[in-house]
Formats: sequence, structure tokens, C-alpha cells
Amino acid sequence: MNNLGQGFDLNSLPEGNSEFLAIEAGQYTASITQSELRDTRAGTGQYISVRFDITGPTNAGRVLHVNLNIRNPNPDAERIGQQQLGELMRAIGIGRLTDTSQLIGHSCAIRVTKKQTNGQYADSQGYENEVRGFKALSGSPAPQPQVAAAPQAAPQQPAAAGATPPWQK
Repeated sequence: MNNLGQGFDLNSLPEGNSEFLAIEAGQYTASITQSELRDTRAGTGQYISVRFDITGPTNAGRVLHVNLNIRNPNPDAERIGQQQLGELMRAIGIGRLTDTSQLIGHSCAIRVTKKQTNGQYADSQGYENEVRGFKALSGSPAPQPQVAAAPQAAPQQPAAAGATPPWQK
């Protein structure tokens, strides 16, 4: 337990406007602040859940999520999810991904759409946002392919000055 040091009375706390409307479609810069591997609801596949915190040029502080199917019984869903993952990896400069935590802390441009829906994430006007693409920020490093290192040859010992090589003896 953590004692707050004082009590809070609901009637004395200010009210805020907690209504979040979908943001306008467009391109935004965003940072990845969370990512984790999750099982699909049916338990037959897996996806990477990625949280983007928008940093600009507008709507800074707003949060968007994207789920990238990496294993799915539907081959089309899996292919699309893996294409999206590849696009994200290229945008943030990662050549090989082995742990979802490698995504955290990277920034890129995201393309956001706004669509009318009646889904559970729709705002009060019936719209919700989708992250539909990823692009490297200007000046971002290109991903470096992971290449297995070639075995190193044993270093040659320099011949002693004036020594006769063995084949000339």
C-alpha cells in the first residue's frame, strides 16, 4: 500500500473534457513507446501490438496503436502484417528484429487515416483512426543487414629481419 498523505474527495476535484475525437488524416511524426507480442483472441496466431505517441507537427501527445499480424492461419492476414512489420523496420532502421523491445524508443513518420465506423473505438462522432503506413524521418539511418562475420584468419607473425624463409633452406 502507498499512503497518499491526504485524501481526495471526488466533489472537490476539477472536471476535464475527456472526449477524444479522432485526429485528422495525414502524416505525423511519432515515437514507439510500447510494443509487445500478443496472442490473437482465437489463440491461433500472434501479433505485435505497437503504441505510437505522436510528437508532431500537430496532436502531440495523442496515442495511436497498430497491431501487426506475424503469425495467422489466414495467409493473407499474415502476409499483410509481415509487410507492415518490414515497412516499420525499414522506417526506423532495424535490420533484424528478435525482441519487440527493440522497437521501443525509435521514431518515424506514420500515415494516419480517419474512417467512419461503429466499432468499439469510434469517437462520439463515429470515427476512428488507423495507422496505415510508416516512413523514415529525414536523416534517419538506413537499416543495416545482419551479415554473419567471416572467420578471422590467424594473424601472420612477421619474419625476423635477415631470417631465411623455410622454403629457401
